[in-house]
Amino acid sequence: MSNTEPAGQPSQLTVVSTTTADGIHVLTVSGEIDQTSGSRLQQAMAVPAGPRPRIVIDMSGVTFMDSTGINILILAHRALDDAGGSLRLAAPGESVTRVMHIVGLDTIIDCYPTLEQALNT
Repeated sequence: MSNTEPAGQPSQLTVVSTTTADGIHVLTVSGEIDQTSGSRLQQAMAVPAGPRPRIVIDMSGVTFMDSTGINILILAHRALDDAGGSLRLAAPGESVTRVMHIVGLDTIIDCYPTLEQALNT
C-alpha cells in the first residue's frame, strides 16, 4: 500500500493505492477533486502494466468533484479501454453522483454502490 499524498485537511486530496490478489489496482480517494488537486489523481491513475489493466476507484471519501475530475476519469477510462482493461467507480457520494449524472459520466464508466461490488463484477 502506498499513499501518494499525506493526510491533511478534508478538502485536500488523498490517494491511497493498493493492488488486490486478482491484480486489480484499487485507488482509495478522499477529499476534493478539482483543478488544484487533480494532478495527484491523474498521476495515481497511470495505466498499470500487463494485460487487461483494471482500476477501481473507491470514491466514498470524495466530497467534491468538478470538471477536472470528470476529464481525468474520462481520459483514464479511454486509456484503460484502449489497453483492453477497465475502470470502475465505487461508492461515489450523493454530490459526486449528481455531477456524474448531469454530465452523463455514469453512462460511460461503470459505477457501483460499494467497493466490494465493483471488485466482484
